[in-house]
This record gives sequence, C-alpha cells and structure tokens, in this order.
Amino acid sequence: MSILLKNGLVYLPNGTVSKQNIGIEGARIDYLAAEEPGRKYDEVKDMSGKLLIPGLVNAHTHAAMTLLRGVGSDLSLQEWLFEKIVPIEDKLTPDDIRVGTELAMLEMLACGTTSFSDMYFFPEVTAEAVISSGMKANLNRPVQSFDPSERGEDSRRIKEAVALYEDYNEAGNGRVKIDFCVHAEYTCTEAVTRYLADIVREKRGNLHIHLSETEKEQRQCIEKYGKTPLRWFYDLGALDSRAFCAHCVWVTDEDMELMTKLGIGAVHNPTSNLKLGSGFAPVQKMLDLGINVALGTDGASSNNNLNMLEEMHLASIIHNGYTGDPTIMKPASVIRMATKNGAIIQGRADTGEIKVGMRADITAIDLSAPHLRPNVDTPALLCYSAQSSDVCMTMADGRVLYENGEYLTLDRERILFEAERAAKRLYN
Repeated sequence: MSILLKNGLVYLPNGTVSKQNIGIEGARIDYLAAEEPGRKYDEVKDMSGKLLIPGLVNAHTHAAMTLLRGVGSDLSLQEWLFEKIVPIEDKLTPDDIRVGTELAMLEMLACGTTSFSDMYFFPEVTAEAVISSGMKANLNRPVQSFDPSERGEDSRRIKEAVALYEDYNEAGNGRVKIDFCVHAEYTCTEAVTRYLADIVREKRGNLHIHLSETEKEQRQCIEKYGKTPLRWFYDLGALDSRAFCAHCVWVTDEDMELMTKLGIGAVHNPTSNLKLGSGFAPVQKMLDLGINVALGTDGASSNNNLNMLEEMHLASIIHNGYTGDPTIMKPASVIRMATKNGAIIQGRADTGEIKVGMRADITAIDLSAPHLRPNVDTPALLCYSAQSSDVCMTMADGRVLYENGEYLTLDRERILFEAERAAKRLYN
C-alpha cells in the first residue's frame, strides 16, 4: 500500500517548515519534495491547510491507569501512591488492563501520539492490545521487592520480565519493544536490583526507572545509603546498559554529569510533577549537558490526561516562569523532545523525523481553527496554541489509525462501554 500526502506544511528535521509532498511506500517514507512525484501512489490525501509533524512519543506513562483517572487528587506522591492508588491496583484484572490500555490508546491517537513507553501490570495483555491497534509501544514488567531476604533468582517479577522479553520483544513487526524496569529505588532491594541489572546487561536491554521524582525520595535515599538514587542504581550495575529515567526532578549536578557520561536519557513529565507538587526538573541544564530529554504524560491518575500537546505547552512555558528567563525553552527543542528524543529513548532510530527512509509515523494538525490564526511562526504555534482537538490524522508505519474523529483500528463504543463497566466494579 502506498500513500501520497499532498501539499502539507511539513515540519522538517532542521526545524524549518515548508510545503512538501510526502510519499509513503509500505511503512516508510520514500519521497519528500515540494514538487509532486513522478510516480503514482495507491491513495492520495490532500493535506492543504494541515501541519504534518513526526508522530508524538509519550516516553513515560502507565496506560491502563486511565481506569484510575481522578483517584487521589490533591495529595503528595507518597500518600497518593500508597494510600489511594495501590488499593485500587490490587483489584485490577488482566481484562481491566486490556480495556484501560485500549481507552488510553483512544485518547493518545486522538492527541497525535503514535508510540508510548509503558510501565504497568500484565504487560503481555498490553502488548496484544498494542499489536491490534497498530500503535507502537515499549513495554516492561516492573520489578519491585520489599523483602530484604528475597534473592533475585527467586523473584517472580524478574522471571515474568524475562518471559515477556522472550515472548514479545520486536512483536508486531517491531512495533512492540520490551524494556526492563526497576520501579524505583524506594520500591526495590539492592539484591533484586543487582540481579536484574545482570540480566539487562546480558541481553543488552533498555532499563526504564522512576528517578528522583520528589525531594523526599532523594533525601531518604541519601540518608539510607549515603548516595543519590542515580548513584545507587549506578553502583549496582543497573546503568551498565541503556537506560532512561522518568521525572529527574531532584537530580544533582553530579547526577547529571553521570547521566551525560553514561548516555542516560531523561523523561520530563511537567503536568504530573506540577500536580503532585514534585517540583521543576532542571530540563534546560540537562539539555545543555547533552542529556537526551524526552516528554511523557505519566499516568492518567497523576496528570489527568494523556495529551502530549499539553505536555509540550507546559514544557515550553513553566521553566521560563520558574527561572525568570523567557528565552531558555525554544519551540524547536520542545518539539524534538516530543518526537525524535522520545524515539531515541525507545531505541527506534528509524522514526521521529520526517525524511526519506524513516518510518511513516506522522501526525497531522488542522490549522483552520481560530486559535491557530494567523500563522506567523509555525513551531511556536504548535507549542503555544495547538490543542488536541486540532489533530486530524495519526499514522504509524504508513497506516492511518485515526482520521477526522474516526478510529480505524479500535472499536470506540465497545471500549467506552467496557471501561465504564470496569470502573463500576473497581469503585463499588
């Protein structure tokens, strides 16, 4: 199947915008030029008046937490997690995870997201849902351990993590990638973390962790171990392979220098960090050091949505206000954080940019709305003005998954019905 996206305003890898024609053969872009191609395509879509950007990458979320949307509002992270979230999570079934993930994918596709990095229970169920949807996802089985006597080789969670990797890594023609995960320093023991680190190193895997999200987490780790959470993970060998860290709000200068040296990625979650009162991640300092910073929404209970355009908006403005410097977060940097940087963190070198040879992961923004007029600076318009309602097409691997309010791979009505049914059981 080949598609020509004709006359669209295209956001190019160098940060410029111009009217281009995008030719797609199968899953990849095979033509990009202002002139129309000399060959015919099976389908032609006129994208006049549309902005075409790389598909958005939600680099840290907990997709099935859509079923926990609104739970535990106005609490600190520790109260929110252990007093409100965990009791509900204990009730979740694999079927809940399936419909919660499907609900999340409805939301993400309508917001222009083509790929997400998930950390949650029953990931094999999530993998099957992702494969059916046509989206892309990096999944893992989070590893936790609260028993100081537990050995890594006895950990049920580690066994499940390895089985997930063996069964689903590169499934769905590579759309599903399996990462490894230690939930956080404060939810895992040294012995179990060290054992998993050896496995990740052996398999040359990618490790997904929560890191230094709150001042309390950072302080208590230093009090307990005499080192920061990042140094704790490093000393256990957990950062010997590829790794990326969600939040990084309270990382020290020494932490950031180590992240730079090791090539550790960071995922900025502005809405969640603001809602939970966690603070402001030193994003510009990380970018200046060469750390690869991506964007994520976190889960729908701490956000409370999965709207990457909203994350881009907040990432564009909150650091200006916090530092008193309106020049530090440029639209081009934020757009890259939401696209190419997220793809790099996921280990997807062949997406995140619109150019020949790359995967055709493309989001179209309808520029006709009043709040998008006039268009005198398109990158700024995307970061400061665009809304999720402006997304009119979401495509992954050359396949249109969402267009003009219609889902082409997901049954919206069934998912909404089953999500309501699951919520009634969980909260009654």
